[in-house]
Amino acid sequence: MHISVLLKESIDSLQIKEDGIYVDCTLGYGGHSSEILKRIKRGYLFAFDQDQEAITFSQEKLSQIGTNFTIIKSNFVNLKEKLAELGVTEVDGILFDLGVSSPQLDEKERGFSYHYDAKLDMRMDQESNFSAYDVVNSYSEKELARIIYQYGEEKYASSIARNIVASRSVRPIETTLELVEIIKKSMPEKAKRDKHPARKTFQAIRIEVNHELDILESSIKDAASYLKVGGILSVITFHSLEDRIVKNVFKGLTEVDALVKGLPNIPSNYLPNYELVFSKAITPSSEELEKNNRSRSSKLRSLKRIR
Repeated sequence: MHISVLLKESIDSLQIKEDGIYVDCTLGYGGHSSEILKRIKRGYLFAFDQDQEAITFSQEKLSQIGTNFTIIKSNFVNLKEKLAELGVTEVDGILFDLGVSSPQLDEKERGFSYHYDAKLDMRMDQESNFSAYDVVNSYSEKELARIIYQYGEEKYASSIARNIVASRSVRPIETTLELVEIIKKSMPEKAKRDKHPARKTFQAIRIEVNHELDILESSIKDAASYLKVGGILSVITFHSLEDRIVKNVFKGLTEVDALVKGLPNIPSNYLPNYELVFSKAITPSSEELEKNNRSRSSKLRSLKRIR
């Protein structure tokens, strides 16, 4: 079962209007979209996802609430193009929840989890022909070390990459637990005690397979540009790399132009078009952490268009 993270906080942050137009860029299993749809009796919801399994589930779930929605099978990087095709030029609110859905993690055949044995996969779009198997078995040692260090912030990245290359030279690495064993052998005992030793490497490979960080900055900027005056963009992140990108984009959009900063009377065309809804990120309550351990690293940031 999927439990939407920061559900109340994110829905509240959008300040939903009954007749507003809203976009859920990460539909998943419909947790956030359901709550939006309940609140927009005279409005409309557009929801993006590239996972057909999630779309099929959410189509049924949302249909029980209303008919004023459209699901778009596409990655949110295509937000502007897809909304333009539908004649949508501006919206009242946009939400991104950048976490992997619990069903994706829990369905062992999807290959996202280091707890189950499955084929190395990790594709969010199952029609894609590029998977974790390709990353693990075809990337050079240098490329593997780079993505594991950069996207997983794993300090044993070089050792892990070296052992992956050595292992696959004997035979291809085909399953999640084969990879887990290689990762374990690449780390000292003390590094394996606190958290699962494969957590960071699996995160890194998943990010690489789905190009998660490559598309994030441009997608957040595109989303912000689609807001009406008074419209709100809210983003839930799950690790420091995502959060840093969102924080920096929001900072760039809400700061006064450096050329005029500090002047007593700043011309309006130099003032930012956006402001932060919260001065710092919202994190899960202790009650939510008790119910859903997967929410522990999540952060919510929101941006409002003011002119």
